[in-house]
Amino acid sequence: MKLDEVIESLLEERNLDREKVIAVIRDGVLTAYRKKFPDLAFQARYNTKTGQVEVLVEKTVVSGVPASSAEIPLRKARIIDASAEIGGTVLEAFDQSVGRIEMSAARQFIAGGIRGVEQQAVYDEFKDKEGTIINGRVHKRERAGYVVKMGETMAFLPKSCTIPEENLRIGYPARALLKEVLPSARGDHQLILDRASSQFVQKLLELEIPEIFEGVVEIRQVVRVPGYKSKVVVSSNSKEIDPVGTCVGVGGVRIRPILKELGQEKVDLIEFTENLEQLVAEALKPAEIDRVVVDEDHGRATVWLAQDQRSFAIGKQGQNIALVSRLTGLHVQLQEDTAQKKLAAGVDELEAIHGQSENKTEE
Repeated sequence: MKLDEVIESLLEERNLDREKVIAVIRDGVLTAYRKKFPDLAFQARYNTKTGQVEVLVEKTVVSGVPASSAEIPLRKARIIDASAEIGGTVLEAFDQSVGRIEMSAARQFIAGGIRGVEQQAVYDEFKDKEGTIINGRVHKRERAGYVVKMGETMAFLPKSCTIPEENLRIGYPARALLKEVLPSARGDHQLILDRASSQFVQKLLELEIPEIFEGVVEIRQVVRVPGYKSKVVVSSNSKEIDPVGTCVGVGGVRIRPILKELGQEKVDLIEFTENLEQLVAEALKPAEIDRVVVDEDHGRATVWLAQDQRSFAIGKQGQNIALVSRLTGLHVQLQEDTAQKKLAAGVDELEAIHGQSENKTEE
């Protein structure tokens, strides 16, 4: 295959910049000649007519017989350049060839250079998309994660950035946050994806709910335990708009695609309030809270609730109450509501007395 055919193939298959590819090949050829002839000064140019790289050697013009291969007599120099003068330089086509070792070094240089051009092209294309949701298809599964194909470009979803226990199927569509665009590949991968972060949930909400995208409803904060639950604080710029209801949609039509994307993970939507007591109470749902007292000086919130509500407040392995602490920045302490307990005990005692009275009447 001719060099020009190789270049056209690279341009077509990998969508690379022509001038950058030619520059890499030209520099690769120069490395071979400089390795074989280290005492000579070379230049190279790509001839578009012949489709070949021409190698030129820089020679100093002398009046007599050249003392080295780096010199050229004035008579011969003026055939190349009519304005050549003694002491000046001219470029002459170099007619010697290089060996197999030098060409092997050139091929390695060119291969590395092409990879560099490819990586720069990927970086330029995707850098502005960093932090956004991208769509692709699962290409293959590796021990460390998934390779996702986006057009002709491959991205990597590390196992640590997947939702726990999710199993992405090869050939099926996948959505993920473009977490990081690297200037050069780390291992085999340059684009790093993420599905386990709070930002992924936030970007999903922005995509699925027009009012959030338009700024009518604002996401104040998102905390998340991937695979278990996300808690999202939202507010509205208009008193006429219910931010939570807007996000949920009629019959859950708006939140449903997000829940489907997250698998078994739940999403708690909480309306923003400056009242920390109320915010803590809302964030602890589905637990029913009797009373909250916040001690901001000590970063603590004491919550009173019935004994049968503790498990709801704490959540699986303490994750619900941990999310509330992250959301509010407060250490949340649960206290059993003794008043409720006493009231319940009193009701039980009255029922027992009433039962005894009925028994006596029957006798």
